[in-house]
Amino acid sequence: MPKPKKVSESLSIKSEMIMPNDTNTLGNLMGGNLMRMVDVIGAIAAQKHSNRIVVTASIDNVSFTNVVPLGDVVTLEAKVTRSFNTSMEVVVTVYTENIPAGTKKQTNQAFLTFVAVDQSGRPIEIAEAIPETEEEKAFYEAALRRRQLRLILAGRMKPNDATELRALFDLK
Repeated sequence: MPKPKKVSESLSIKSEMIMPNDTNTLGNLMGGNLMRMVDVIGAIAAQKHSNRIVVTASIDNVSFTNVVPLGDVVTLEAKVTRSFNTSMEVVVTVYTENIPAGTKKQTNQAFLTFVAVDQSGRPIEIAEAIPETEEEKAFYEAALRRRQLRLILAGRMKPNDATELRALFDLK
């Protein structure tokens, strides 16, 4: 098994100014363009953690809570929340900043799952992720519940086997 790594070692940040080619007819960043950026920065964080090629296994619900207007700077911050045997969950938080106005706000947050693979495309074991801060520990603890929900929705786990989810509802 690879040597455990701190969650903070996977931190990846990217900023980009939104240009006309990135926007829809209303002058806001197109959702698909943002989703591509989220996937790429998430993959970078996953590669930093695993030191391997990674493939996207899933992207959880992505809600667009604020628009990203033309001319704003969008910043994406990604880091691994927890690793499993060959997969890892990554959280990507997106902010938009209007530099002349001095305003910054969160626009999105998404959870993605990546699988580390070898040169033949077969899943390969990865390092354990070690959370250090309170925020990292909270993401780490909740990651198992999110994973169980993903597996249920994908038909790969029976709801009765999702012990962490069941505990939330005190189901016997």
